[in-house]
Amino acid sequence: MQEKVDVLMATYNGEKYIKEQVDSILNQTYKNIQLIISDDCSTDKTREILKQYEQNDNVKIFYQEKNLGYIKNFEFLLKNVESDLYMLSDQDDVWKEEKIEKSVEKLKRENLDLVFGDLEVVDENLNTIYESFDEYMKIDRKINKCIGSYKMQYLYNCITGCTILSKKKHLSKVLPLPATSKYMVHDYWIGLIVSLNGKIGYIKEKYIKYRQHGNNQVGTGKETYKFKKLEQVRNLFIDVKLGIFTAYVENEERFPEELKKQNKQVLEYYKMLKGKKNFNFMGWDIFYKLYKEEPFLYFIENFVILNMPFFARIAFSIRYKILKLLGKRK
Repeated sequence: MQEKVDVLMATYNGEKYIKEQVDSILNQTYKNIQLIISDDCSTDKTREILKQYEQNDNVKIFYQEKNLGYIKNFEFLLKNVESDLYMLSDQDDVWKEEKIEKSVEKLKRENLDLVFGDLEVVDENLNTIYESFDEYMKIDRKINKCIGSYKMQYLYNCITGCTILSKKKHLSKVLPLPATSKYMVHDYWIGLIVSLNGKIGYIKEKYIKYRQHGNNQVGTGKETYKFKKLEQVRNLFIDVKLGIFTAYVENEERFPEELKKQNKQVLEYYKMLKGKKNFNFMGWDIFYKLYKEEPFLYFIENFVILNMPFFARIAFSIRYKILKLLGKRK
């Protein structure tokens, strides 16, 4: 008999695509599911569309009276998981009909605690933009190298939430979600905490059409592409890490002893970098610990940007001018 799976969908003003997504979940080859939806005070026709599913025995809908924001909305859903297995869903994608079946098979066959996978990136009309999200975002090498370790999730997020299937038993460690940094999102945190306490597996096949339409809460945009100065890139790099490691330190009770001290050291390292404008000669050992699993060019690029911004500024300016001449920058 199939084990029941709760599929969690956080909605907000998703009238344009939500019916297609809900239908793709209800039409899965894996039938023993409960779709739990929490609408975060939508002001369009989302709630009107959702009411069409209220009589479906496989659908449970909550209508929030106060806007929570998407992270707190997912936290609400996670607190309402009833089954031993749960999945996360966006409101605007399309799931291929075998997604749940293949995810459960992988988790059971390899005795995993969490399964995630790649995605096909599509436009609003479901035309392919990128065949592989993970290749486009250049996280496929990190995934393949570190899939058996927490290190895959420690420095940055390699797990896209809508691909997750996980066990409920880890939610006691996951919840509550960190709330002080916009850079520590729910899927990042879930992946990290489960990797610290269990076993994670990866599915290379793409079972989701990951729709990009300009209004996504989180998408495929590379923010640094719009920057014209090295300082903008560097400040973003530092601010992201300050947000992440602040969340780590604030939630130190959820980390093993060997990481508690390191988290504090890394946080202080990035605070120190914030005040360095041209050169930094301190904390290189901490940088090495963090980035040693990364590809060599990525390691060098980040080292120069963070610790030798004087030289990085010159290289960035030259590169930007070349890309502008080629029409790849505005």
